[in-house]
Amino acid sequence: MNRRTDSVVTTAQGAVRGLRQGDTAVFLDIPYAAPPRGAGRFAPPRPHESWDGVRDATAPGPNAPQSARELGSVDMSPYFGAGWSRGEDYLTVNVWTPEATGGGLPVMVFVHGGGFVAGSTRSALYDGSAFARDGVVLVTLNYRLGMAGFLDIPGAPANRGLLDVVAALRWVRENIAAFGGDPHNVTLFGQSAGATIVGGILAAPAAAGLFRRVIVQSGSGLGAFTTEQAARVTSAAARALGIEPHVDAFAEVSDERLVEAASALAGIDLRTAAHRDPLIGLSPFGLVLDTQPAEAVAAGLSSDVDLLVGTNTEEGNLYLVPVGAYATSTARDVDDAAARAHHDPAQLVETYRGTRPGAGFGELRSAIMGDALFGAGSWALADAHADHATHAGSATFRYEFAWRSRALDGQLGATHAMELPFVFDLAELSQLRGARALLGPDRPPTDLAARVHAAWVRFARTGDPGWDRYDTEHRATMRIDAEWSQVDDPRSRERQAWRL
Repeated sequence: MNRRTDSVVTTAQGAVRGLRQGDTAVFLDIPYAAPPRGAGRFAPPRPHESWDGVRDATAPGPNAPQSARELGSVDMSPYFGAGWSRGEDYLTVNVWTPEATGGGLPVMVFVHGGGFVAGSTRSALYDGSAFARDGVVLVTLNYRLGMAGFLDIPGAPANRGLLDVVAALRWVRENIAAFGGDPHNVTLFGQSAGATIVGGILAAPAAAGLFRRVIVQSGSGLGAFTTEQAARVTSAAARALGIEPHVDAFAEVSDERLVEAASALAGIDLRTAAHRDPLIGLSPFGLVLDTQPAEAVAAGLSSDVDLLVGTNTEEGNLYLVPVGAYATSTARDVDDAAARAHHDPAQLVETYRGTRPGAGFGELRSAIMGDALFGAGSWALADAHADHATHAGSATFRYEFAWRSRALDGQLGATHAMELPFVFDLAELSQLRGARALLGPDRPPTDLAARVHAAWVRFARTGDPGWDRYDTEHRATMRIDAEWSQVDDPRSRERQAWRL
């Protein structure tokens, strides 16, 4: 039977000893699945072997194989972490929990972003202390990345990184009560690639019943590749490695070579006669599904799950400003962005020019990129869920994060990932401050992090973040800035352009 004594917890696999940090107990590097070795890197996750004695859970463990990742002149190290910390036993979770608890606390499980090729639980932004302080058991997890996690290989199951997250949720269902959490009140949330994975899990029948609520932060319900698109990536990967495109051949390749070859796959044109590239060339890896998550949710999947979904006002800036491409954007760049993103690019550009009179080429390019990656898929997911929510007894909520960082001479703005320090109540983290740091040189509004964090906690606890529900008539959206304001369908013309 699971039990907790001091900072030692007994799980189904064995006992773990964590750290005390004030009123919080922290448990690091707890396995939820077996190490993905050799051919196992391309197999479904398997249960981890049990251990005797007490496993040390006081130090960070390894993470998924990945290359170093930078985004031009902005310091994203708090987001991506320090890169690859080697070791095979990396399918693990970290847990933060109040030191003194009688149990039954809400649980939040976070899935990190990183373009499906980078990131880990070691990143500074994913410290769960504020959640534990506020009575939530916070779980972060590693999952397979790159070729091991998302390359669609003949002979191997698809979306292995997503399967890892489902395995972690099963570990939570089995073990989280020992850490003071309620296994029947689990909120699954993620950001960027992690949010797109969360959307995929929302539409996965195999994950039904493992969570009660979902938060999708800058993800997409329309972000999955088709099997035709994925096959192009697999063929290119096999050519780069000099092997046959089959799982037996990939199983013989070292992690180092897989990571190196993955870095060479950027820029593959994945547009087909019937489908655009949902990641507009930024990553060749992602979910591979016959049906987009928003379409599966529109058919009624996960209608009984509460959903909070949102984006940031200037998502696309992160991909342009730090590399000097925002200020140098041209009309052709705007047209090219629209052509990558939409079946009627001329109409799309005309719409954005009409809704943003006086906007320069950089702003137009960024807005189209941001909505291609995150906005259109988030609108679709919100609408799909809202169509069923009231009848199913659940609720849909939407937000837009609009606070602007003055990093990079004030140009970075309310870009991708900007909400994360506020969700985790870490806006005072020193690594986030400075002219080239995510939050810029100025101090954010004093109560913004507390308010955002409290809304996420309230949603996890009650299913209500503190503003009106979203429906397809009014589309109530909370605009989060120094001052908060609720608006109805704030970008209706641009939203409708993606439905053409």
